[in-house]
Amino acid sequence: MGLKLQTADLKVVILGDANVGKTSLLVRYLEKRFDDRTKSTVGASFTLKMWGKYNVAIWDTAGQERYIGLSSFYCRNADVAIMAFDITNRESYKALMTRYVELLHMVDDFALKVVVGTKTDLLKDYKRQVSSAEAEMFARNLNHTAAKDKAPYFETSSATGNNIETVFEYIVERCYPGSPMLSCCLRQTHEQEHKSVALTPRVLRFAKTTAGCCL
Repeated sequence: MGLKLQTADLKVVILGDANVGKTSLLVRYLEKRFDDRTKSTVGASFTLKMWGKYNVAIWDTAGQERYIGLSSFYCRNADVAIMAFDITNRESYKALMTRYVELLHMVDDFALKVVVGTKTDLLKDYKRQVSSAEAEMFARNLNHTAAKDKAPYFETSSATGNNIETVFEYIVERCYPGSPMLSCCLRQTHEQEHKSVALTPRVLRFAKTTAGCCL
């Protein structure tokens, strides 16, 4: 079947160092499976996912430093940036601040930044290197979130599936508040096939005037 030309209503980009589990997070969400032999992404991979009636473009970017320029390109006009790090590897957390925060000037001015700590399943064998409080503060600062509001920070495991759905449910809730799809489309993920398509060259963004994705 040939690629179908479509546009996206919302653009999500996943950022983070190599080997933090960005691809595994996406595969667990889309396909409900985990493969510990997943190879590092080269450049970026793209998926168009249906959230109810909306087309959501999800870009999984490469984490190797030599691809940082490409990551900047894929960040352009993103509505949501998922900032991922391995909670058992402090260097991957520091990389968010030293290499990836500067890419956020390419995303939409009102973009939602969601910080995700990965590999919680490894805590039974490895020491935690980043506290929840520290990562929550980082997420608050990225979004200028008030103390009374929930920090957009989640700790996940692609191996067990823990909190993976919660990350994307949060994004739906913030980007499409009150949408009936919040109660149905995410629960039907396993019934839908994800598909990669060619996009038209127009800007990938959802009209903030109809359903804002901002804090």
